[in-house]
Parts: sequence; C-alpha cells; structure tokens
Amino acid sequence: MKIKCNYLSRLSLLMLAGIILFGSCSKKEDAFVNRKVSFNADWSFHLNDSIIDKDTIGASTKWRTLDVPHDWSIEGKFDEKSPAGYGGGSLTGGLGWYKKTFKISSEDINKTISITFDGVYRNSEIWVNGHYLGKRPNGYISFQYEISPYLNYGEKSNEIIVKVDNSKQPNSRWYSGSGIFRNVWLETTDKLHVAKWGTYITTPKVTAEKASVNFETNIQNQYAASKKAVITTTIFKDETKVTSVTQNITIGANANQTIKQNAEVESPILWSVEKPELYIAVTEISVDDKIVDQYKTNFGIRDFKFDVNKGFILNGKQVKIKGVCMHHDLGALGSAINTRAIERQLEILKEMGVNGIRTSHNPPAPELLDLCDKMGFIVMDEAFDMWKKNKTKYDYGNDWDKWHKQDLIDQLLRDRNHPSIFMWSIGNEIPQQWDESGAVIAKELAAITRQYDKTRPITAAMNPPVNMNIDNVTLQFDKAKVQYNTIAASVALDIIGYNYAHQTYEYHQKNFPGIPFIATETTSALETRGYYDAVSDSIKKWPVRWDLKFTEGNPGNTVSAYDQVQAPWGSTHEATWKIIKKHDFLSGMYIWTGFDYIGEPTPYEWPSVSSYFGIVDLAGFPKDVYYMYQSEWTDKTVLHVYPHWNWKAGQTVDIWAYYNNADEVELFVNGKSAGKRSKKGDDLHVIWEVPFQPGTLKVISRKNGKVVLEKEIKTAGNPSQLKLTADRSTIKADKNDLSFVTVDILDGKETLVPNANNEINFSLTGNGKIVGVCSGDPVSHESYKGSKHTALNGKCLVIVQSGDKSGRLELTAKANGLKPATIVITTE
Repeated sequence: MKIKCNYLSRLSLLMLAGIILFGSCSKKEDAFVNRKVSFNADWSFHLNDSIIDKDTIGASTKWRTLDVPHDWSIEGKFDEKSPAGYGGGSLTGGLGWYKKTFKISSEDINKTISITFDGVYRNSEIWVNGHYLGKRPNGYISFQYEISPYLNYGEKSNEIIVKVDNSKQPNSRWYSGSGIFRNVWLETTDKLHVAKWGTYITTPKVTAEKASVNFETNIQNQYAASKKAVITTTIFKDETKVTSVTQNITIGANANQTIKQNAEVESPILWSVEKPELYIAVTEISVDDKIVDQYKTNFGIRDFKFDVNKGFILNGKQVKIKGVCMHHDLGALGSAINTRAIERQLEILKEMGVNGIRTSHNPPAPELLDLCDKMGFIVMDEAFDMWKKNKTKYDYGNDWDKWHKQDLIDQLLRDRNHPSIFMWSIGNEIPQQWDESGAVIAKELAAITRQYDKTRPITAAMNPPVNMNIDNVTLQFDKAKVQYNTIAASVALDIIGYNYAHQTYEYHQKNFPGIPFIATETTSALETRGYYDAVSDSIKKWPVRWDLKFTEGNPGNTVSAYDQVQAPWGSTHEATWKIIKKHDFLSGMYIWTGFDYIGEPTPYEWPSVSSYFGIVDLAGFPKDVYYMYQSEWTDKTVLHVYPHWNWKAGQTVDIWAYYNNADEVELFVNGKSAGKRSKKGDDLHVIWEVPFQPGTLKVISRKNGKVVLEKEIKTAGNPSQLKLTADRSTIKADKNDLSFVTVDILDGKETLVPNANNEINFSLTGNGKIVGVCSGDPVSHESYKGSKHTALNGKCLVIVQSGDKSGRLELTAKANGLKPATIVITTE
C-alpha cells in the first residue's frame, strides 16, 4: 500500500482523540492507537541472479510486487551444490533488493518518523530518498532508523531501498532464510516522546497481598528548546485501571532523560505457566495539559528464583522446566514470520506439556515472545551461536568486534519487559569455551547484560561444562586438566548451562557448589515420522562420532521412530528425562528440538535437507515420542500405541505403548490377549513382541481393574480416498491469517493408510492463496511453495492464507486413483 498524504494526518487525529478519551477513563478504551503502523505491504523485490546484475540495480531492473515478511530462499530449488550446504538446507542465498514508495502527510513535518525492521537476513543496507541510513550484519536483531530529516512531505513520494546480501555462504549451521523475513513498522511520534524500547518494568517485591512495580522510562526530547512535561504511567488489568503514578520533569534540548517511578499493585494477579496473566502499562507525556505521546508496555507480575536444591521456583512453587529448543523457521513457510504459524507451533507444544522455549541460537521474532507471554512459556532468550571464532566461514564471527555490543544491548532493551523470559543465554557451544578468551568475553557479555537487566540470571549453553569421557570415568570439573571449560570457570554465569553430558547431571552440586543447574540443550534423538525398524530393543548412535562421516543408515535416509536412535553426543528421549525427573535440584531441560527444522539433517547428508531431531515433524505432525512426553508432562489421560499394523505376514513386530493414570495395559490381537504389561521402576513405556496377522490391535489401560482408555489400530487396505481437516475453519480476512489443513490418505473403510506416499494436487478458489505444502519428509526436494506435494506415510499438509475480503475459500485435494476431497474455509 501507499501511505496516502492524508492518512497519517487522520491517524494522528485518531491517536490524539484516543489518548484524550483514554486518559479520562478508568477503563482501557479501544480508541487507543499504537504509534506504529505496519509497513509490510506493496514492496517491490528483485533477486540478483546473474553476473550482469552484480550488486547494483538500475532502470532496467525487473521487480515483482510482494508483501513482507518475505524469504526468497524458500522459493528456490534444493541444490546439492548450494554454497549453504546440506546444513543450510541446500537452498540458495544470494543478494536481493527491496524498494517501496510512500507518502507522508505535510501535517507530520514536525514529527519524528522512524522505520523499524524486526529482522533482515543478512547484511542489510538501507537508503531513504538516496540517503544512506546504515548497515546491520546480524540477520536476527531488530533495529530502527529515524528517517524524518530525509523525507518529502505532502504530495511528493518517498522511496526506501533495502539491500540484503546473503551471498557469502555458508554463514549458518542451519537454514537461515534470506530477506526482510520479519515485520517492518513505520512509527510517528511527537519530538518529545518515549524513546525506542524506552521502558523498563521490574517487580522487585511480590507477595500475594502486594507487588511493587518500578518503571524506568527513557524520555527523548528532539526539540531545540528544553521542555517541561508531566509523565503519567497507568497500569491496567483486563481493561480496568489499577493504579497510576505521575511525575513532573524538565528535559533539556536535544536530550534524553531516564525517569524512575514506583507503584504498588494490591492483590496482584500473578503470571504463571498455567495462567499467564498480563498487565499493561501506559506511559503518557503531557505538555501544557496536552498529551503528546503515549507508549504501551505489556508486563507480568511474578516472583521467581533458581535454587541450588529445589531447582526453579515460580511464585513460591517448584516448577520443573519442560522445555524445547526451537529454530526460527516455520517449515513450509521458511523464515518469513507469521504470527499464526508461531501460535500453532506453540499450541502443539503446549498440548504435549511443554512449558519452556529456548530461542536457539539467536534473538527471536518479537511475535514469539508476545505469544510466550500470553500462552505461558519459560523462555531462555539466547543471543549468539558464536563469538569471535567462526563456526562457518562467513558467519557472525567476522562481525563480532564491531557489532556484538550493540546487538546484545538492542536485544536486551527490546526483550527485557517480557514476563516469559526467565534467563539470558550469552552463547551456544562457543569454540572459545576451551581457551582463556572464553572467560574474558563471557565476563564482558555478562557485565553488559547486568547493566541493562539485573532481574534475570545469565547462563551459557556449554558442551560440556565439565570434564567427561564416554566411559563415564571422568565426570567432574577439574581445573588441573589442560582442557577445561573456561566459560564455566569464569564466574560470569548465574546458572551453569549443560548441553548434553546427561551422565554428569547427578554430580552437578559437587562440581558447581552453590550454582543452580539448567540443561540448556538435551537429547538429540532422531526419528522419521511413521517409519519403524523391525527391532526396537537396541540403541543406535548415528553417526558413531560427531566428526566421522556417516556410512550406515536406512534405505531412503529414514530413521526408526521408535525411541532408539540418538546422536553420539546425546541420548534417547527417555534417558535424559529419567535423570531430570529424578532430582529436584535439576531445574529442567530444553530438548533438541521441539519441531524439525530446515537444514542440519543429522545423521545424513544430501539428499536429506531437513532435520530428524524434532518431536514434531516439519509439517507439524507429532512423532510417536510426543505422547511419551504428554503422558509424563500433562494431567491428560494418555494411551498411545504404535507402530501401524501393516506388515508382512508372520513378521514379528514390536508394539510400544505410552500410558499414564493406569496400573496396566493389555494388548489384544484380533480379540485374543497378547498379555498384560505394567511399567516397572522408572520405565516410561511397555512393549510386546507379536507376529503380524492382519486385523485389529486393541489396547486397554486399566486402573484398579477398571477400564481407563481403549485404543485400536487396524490393518489398512489400499489407498482409496482423501480426507481434509482444517485446524481452523474460520480465519480473519487480513491477508495474514492461516488455516493449516491436514490431508489424510484413507482406505475404503476410512482407516489411515500408513505407507501411502501418493502425490496430491491442490487447488483453491476464493480470495486467498496456498502458501505452503509439506509432508514432513526430510528427503523431499519438492517445493514448499508449489500446489502439489507427495505425502509421507499417509499424511500431508497444505497451508491456506486469507486475502483481504470476507467470503469462502474452497480447497480441493486430488490424487490419481483416489476419491478427491474438498473443504470450505470461511474468511471474515
């Protein structure tokens, strides 16, 4: 869209009217308007894809129109020779250009106008009307430029140009994506305003009766004269005013001033993972009884600590952190951020029992943190995957000296009001943890972090923080050793973060007396959804060693979905959880990973292009181990039986069951009992070995002799029909909302066919579009942006995005020889 010359003028009037109304009421009114508006629509894009292009654009450059967020790499073809490598998903980077024309009202000539980018991967350079604004190498950090001095006002248009250079690869160990892959905002304020990320809210004392709330607000005066102003901060809960504080200030010309205000909230409603209650603080700046600026900050009131004996304590209650690590890509959508897509991932994880997210290994999209605030997740906000020493040839290590301080400060200022964040991680598996420079840099980063936030502990993800070997002979921290972890020894950390090394967890209190524990990254077990090795009673380490090429494996680069395959540095899912579960002083864990992600296809290389680590596959379909965690991590009554029941006649099949809230489970094969099983000791599953015979498996769980749940698995016939199921059948007509539609391949009796891999074609009518297709297959080279896709083991996903008009979207799926299916999605 173009911002019409009178649009921002009308917006300013609406904002002023809303502010006046807001300030006079005890309830938060809908008339409140944010200072910022979306700047996502109607960009022009050009990808330099020839030698002629080099790194320039001109009058002959061909452009296409699109909206951001946008990831151009996900639109490309998988290429074995991609410089990103299979670690980067075998998709190409390159150099891209974005431009946009817009108008600004002449009435805003005396305003401060800024543009904010939530993330551009990578090496962004930006010009407005030919004026160079600057460069930011880090693709994950948010940044803002003031553009007021360079704008045309009134009828004359403005042009912004963004150059994005992701051509030097590899620069990441996983799929990064390319382009303006996060949201863009245009912000208009008075010259006297709350500065960018200018509020800092803390709750230093919290009881059931009262909470103290402290505000630090950075006020910026860009006028050429000093100003006298009144600063009022009002706290709201569920649209009702709670309390407010007011302060008079005098601020000098072209100056910044930080003011401190204190308030008390009676009988506070505390933020927790079960009930993530949020408050809103609204800061108003008034001059001569006129409100000139208004700034809204969401926050939560909660009390927490990491205890050396009791682990994580939230609001006086011991809470085990049951977390997962997440990369930033959204499967078939690539790295282009979409709020609904993130929300869906979090919903699936919450259903599993997850209460923690680690933003591995970079600052996340702001929308992720907003959702974690609202949905109740314990977030480890991580800054860096490397410091000064590179992990890949062209990565951020090359930019470290110039940019690390600014990038870390920006992350802290942007994120520190989120109640979901409970710790900062200053690095992941840093190569310098093995030399003395690791301690020096750790101390520097910790000092910066504490300067901007003293309320949260600092950790680093270390591998490992202690000396150990695979025979478990040496499991202790030992400074006498030539090689020891200098970050762990630096005394810079408030919590010792363990990546793997689960054999050492029980020795933590001896190795690090007085310092709490967190398992920053665990497990690294491997599965392909719906594929099963014939025998499940052996544990496989694939590859044998991290630095050795993998030469074994299964046909088609598959991995058994029994919990029996692990990376050599990790464990099975059950092994690590059993240890974490056992000891109170172990605060919790973040599993590698919650979802599969593009790139890093351990243990394989090409032709695999996405990971096997996820508890949920790339399409969002849970793997079987999801239900082990659900049986352990939730109060839901769980009975999950697998694998499928389509095998060769007479073949012996291992049948696993995860269950809870029961004493025993009994398996029936075609009505005949194959025996009862009960978990013994620290068992997390039970198993039967039975010869296959077509028909029905039935499992019954019982408690005190009474039936708790029953589950059946039937032998499927030949594929016959398709079934479509939408996660939401009504979505918003806002050009952003999504419906995720699952495609199941069924036989004539509506039983899922577990080995069906049919190619499915999709068509859509109505004001919307298909924006992604995926099956979760790590070896698939089909485009995620096409209108057809091959199913994996009976399932496929198609993602539908709304347009800007209300109506009906009609999605049809077809496959050769199968009955088609149609589903209607309503947009409103």
